[in-house]
Amino acid sequence: MLYWALIFLVVGLVAGLLGASGIAAIASQIAWILFVIGIVLLVIHLVTGRKPPAP
Repeated sequence: MLYWALIFLVVGLVAGLLGASGIAAIASQIAWILFVIGIVLLVIHLVTGRKPPAP
């Protein structure tokens, strides 16, 4: 998930440098949404992850 966020961020930056502001805005919004989803899933995984067995 974070990999795709990074890809869309790079696409947005390149599009912004080339002057395609509409594509850059959409790509950066997609990157932000994927980043937030990735962080939420990471937190859920850390909270509900496997606990070490009791001694």
